[in-house]
Amino acid sequence: MKCCLIALCAALLALAATGPLAAPRPVAATDARTFVLGYSAQGRPIEVTQFGAGPRKLVVVGNTHGAPEANTFRLTLELIEHFRANPALVPAGVRLAFIPSINPDGLALGWRFDAAGVDLNRNMNTNLDACPENDWRVTVQGAYGVISDTGGPYPDSQPEARLLRAFLWDAAGAIFLHSNAGLVFPASCEHGPSIALAERYASGAGYAYSRFWPSYTITGGMHDWAGSLGIAAITPELISGDQTEFAQNLAGLQAVLADAEALLPLPEDGLVAGLSVPAPIYRYWRALGAEERFGPPLEPARATASGVSQIFRNASISLREDLRDTPYYVQPEPLGVGALRDLAYGGAEALAGPVGEGAGQRFPETGHSLRGAFLDFWERGGGLEVFGLPLSEEFTAIAADGQPRITQYLERAVLAFYPEDGGVRLEPLGARTLALERLKQPAASFTVR
Repeated sequence: MKCCLIALCAALLALAATGPLAAPRPVAATDARTFVLGYSAQGRPIEVTQFGAGPRKLVVVGNTHGAPEANTFRLTLELIEHFRANPALVPAGVRLAFIPSINPDGLALGWRFDAAGVDLNRNMNTNLDACPENDWRVTVQGAYGVISDTGGPYPDSQPEARLLRAFLWDAAGAIFLHSNAGLVFPASCEHGPSIALAERYASGAGYAYSRFWPSYTITGGMHDWAGSLGIAAITPELISGDQTEFAQNLAGLQAVLADAEALLPLPEDGLVAGLSVPAPIYRYWRALGAEERFGPPLEPARATASGVSQIFRNASISLREDLRDTPYYVQPEPLGVGALRDLAYGGAEALAGPVGEGAGQRFPETGHSLRGAFLDFWERGGGLEVFGLPLSEEFTAIAADGQPRITQYLERAVLAFYPEDGGVRLEPLGARTLALERLKQPAASFTVR
């Protein structure tokens, strides 16, 4: 068994260096560049066209609601062509990105939802702010106030929502185009930058401004998710359901760009347990479980060859500048690979019983499976992008609390099962990494005689 584990670790170290971390990097910034951010559930590309290279990232998102709001798709394409012809309209300090369709499956299928029947604008984790009325839920109000179970099985469950989430970690502003009410409204939880952005866009476009969406309660909305992380976020609703209203929306966008420094505040670093956390890492940490999932930071952020990383109790989260504007800009480092390598030399006990029934999901890349509580935790917590591939099957090991527990190793985490409450927790790989680093340091400085 040791030989197999050692060989597997060597293979996975190579995989960690060439897997998601090596996602295609867009070409160097020019006046305009178009790239594929990722793919929908049915495999359709979700494209981004971006202008400029400034630090204030403003993202314009079209076609969240598929075919019924196809005019927002066409509007976004028209805006792209206008800025392609006039790139000087983008201020030097701004990075302007357009996503023509975040829901290409709904556009192709001829309905409002994604391929699984989920309303993407009810699927985001809006439980992070102080306003419980907009919290995510399964049963939601949709078009014309129709009530249906289209919020998704859990927050951020859909691949399109996760791609958008990852693209906005470093955003200063987000504009989510919809139709058709003829008004503009901001994130709902008294977020000042969102209110200022909505007022300016509405004034420039000649649309009415509304402090809230007036018709019914929106839960799991993209604008509220973004606002909860400090992103200035608004929803312009076109007047018609079939026209693009290009001139009005161009005027609204230009009004924002003309005062970008005031309306698009740069992301702010967080303060956790007395330690500063770089803004994109802080947003990632908060949105994906905060202290309950990753634990507190254990030391200040440190510079790396590719960006910045910071060690938390259960993970080391890195920011990769070479992967900026991809879904992999912020991600946990593959500490599970090293932990399994060390386990291989130390041996492991016999395989344990499963944490759940059924075959689960097998991953041909490593030949291992996730099932039961471990698979549920993996899916709900972010899946491949957050935890990586499984590197082992379940087996019994001594967990961090000193108790023998069913454990499973992943590329970026180690999972432990707690039968007392049926929960799954991350083992403290960040604390382990920091402890090993300190053990390698000399106890006292050397003296040269």
